[in-house]
Amino acid sequence: TGRKRNSLTPRSSLFPCPGCQRDIDLGERGINGLFRNLTLETIVERYRQAARAAIAIMCDFCKPPPQESTKSCMDCSASYCNECFKIHHPWGTVKAQHEYVGPTTNFRPKILMCPEHEMERVNMYCEICRRPVCHLCKLGGCHANHRVTTISTAYKTLKEKLSKDIEYLISKESQVKARITQLDLLLKETECNSEKAKEEASQSFEKLYHVLEEKKSATLRAIEASKNLRLEKLQMQTEEYQGLLENNGLVGYAQEVLKETDPSCFVQTAKQLHVRIQKATESLKSFKPAAETTFEDFVVDTAKQEEILGDLSFHSNGLEIPEINEEQSKMYNKALISWECPGKTDSADIYVLEYHKLNREEESTTWQEIEVCSKSKVISDLDDDSSYAFRVRGYKGSISSPWSREVILRTPPAPVFSFLFDDKCGYNSEHLLLNPGRTSVESRAGFPLLLGSERMQVGCYTTLDYIIGDTGIAKGKHFWAFHVEAYSYLVKVGVVSSNKIQKLFHNTHDVTSPRYEQDSGHDSGSEDAFFDSSQPFTLVTLGMKKFFIPTTPAAPKDPASRILPLPSCLGICLDCDKGKLGFYDAGCMKCLYECQVDCSGIMYPAFALMGGAAVHLEEAVTAKYGEYHDDI
Repeated sequence: TGRKRNSLTPRSSLFPCPGCQRDIDLGERGINGLFRNLTLETIVERYRQAARAAIAIMCDFCKPPPQESTKSCMDCSASYCNECFKIHHPWGTVKAQHEYVGPTTNFRPKILMCPEHEMERVNMYCEICRRPVCHLCKLGGCHANHRVTTISTAYKTLKEKLSKDIEYLISKESQVKARITQLDLLLKETECNSEKAKEEASQSFEKLYHVLEEKKSATLRAIEASKNLRLEKLQMQTEEYQGLLENNGLVGYAQEVLKETDPSCFVQTAKQLHVRIQKATESLKSFKPAAETTFEDFVVDTAKQEEILGDLSFHSNGLEIPEINEEQSKMYNKALISWECPGKTDSADIYVLEYHKLNREEESTTWQEIEVCSKSKVISDLDDDSSYAFRVRGYKGSISSPWSREVILRTPPAPVFSFLFDDKCGYNSEHLLLNPGRTSVESRAGFPLLLGSERMQVGCYTTLDYIIGDTGIAKGKHFWAFHVEAYSYLVKVGVVSSNKIQKLFHNTHDVTSPRYEQDSGHDSGSEDAFFDSSQPFTLVTLGMKKFFIPTTPAAPKDPASRILPLPSCLGICLDCDKGKLGFYDAGCMKCLYECQVDCSGIMYPAFALMGGAAVHLEEAVTAKYGEYHDDI
């Protein structure tokens, strides 16, 4: 019987598929909506009749005791003996025309009826759904737009195909027998090899047991020897102190010596006795046990061995060791870990990815384990500003590969801040080009710049084209990352306050020329002051594959020391609560430069481009990110 989905949908029922055990929704009509497999019923009945040859089917209409039936009426769905059949099927009536067969309990209908339209017989075959249908199903039912054919045509076609398939199988009978013989040999070989594998595994564990037993015996012997030595020392010390008791040992002997009246004899004995008593007195004042009672030196540390034994599994030389691809793996809002196998043969069926947070305070590490069917996995809920170690191994059945080399990745210093480029506030569509998703911006000011320079006769006077993020930050600590194209000539990145946005887009000093260049070589003595006072926002300069540390009192005086290679992915961390802005190599989360920033207003990510340049925001890692890249 079907199982109801729930009380709210009583007309929909679920039925477990006998093959895959998945629940199949049978719809409103349930099992009644399915076709009866009359062919299968006939085959089953044929075998049942053979099994019931010794068991008679009794007449359904005889008075007790019933007689054995001789025929069954397919129209009446009942079995009769000869006398009862004549009575209920009199000659010359309609019932006399009923179809009758030998005694049976399987009464199949003469005509196959449509389960959707119970009063209609099936007369067509849907080639799309591969099932018989009636004319109502074709006219206005679910098969209206499907390609159909007549039942007779489908019968002929399918019977020919089935006959050909059966003939082919019969013609390949010798080949099938050969395959069966081969499979029988493989069964025996599998049994034999499994016994050998069991024996080898038992021998391996017996060796481990033997090593452990030897270590155990040696350790217990060492503890026993140390115990005996300590007990001997403590026993001797106990006897010495018992001699100090009155009428015992040394004290008793001294008391007897004091009874000596002969001065010469007393002096002869008392001198050595006095030395012994002095030593006993000193030992009494500074008591120290002759041996330690603890056995801390004999504690066996098996933590590493337990970890190794925990990883004990079947290793196969043919199973490739996976390698974590550090270029495809990334840490952003989530961690994406990707790996690959050097060879293509004998790949694993499933992978186990383990990771743990690196913590110097914890002596033992607990690995978290995830089973993965693909070659990448997205991991969420990692702590910010933390380093994690990752490793992976492959499994094929019960056989596993060794662990891959551990890869250490660091999470961003703060939660990831998501935004898009703003295409409204100050956006210059003539000079800047946004992609449809507003995740990339490109400077296309080349041709207008040439037209503008035609009117200039001295120097080069050009403005930067600014663009900001469409979302601001009022408080907290946030991080975002982006890529700058290698061909970019000049790009500035940073933040701008909401109360200074107007100055950003109408700043008269946003120029690049010899007369305004801060590092032009003119020793004005006020370059730092000019930098701090003229900028209504905090930006750093990138370009020509370089990262330029701004000129500040704390910065190196040598210009070459302020130029760093431009990372492939650059990150910015804004801490509004502490008023700090940091610039990071987002690949390794290393801080390149940090400065103070005024966070009195709402802060927006800011970018400026000049000449040929492009900036792409880092794509957030989603649950389907790894699957998408696997498909690629």
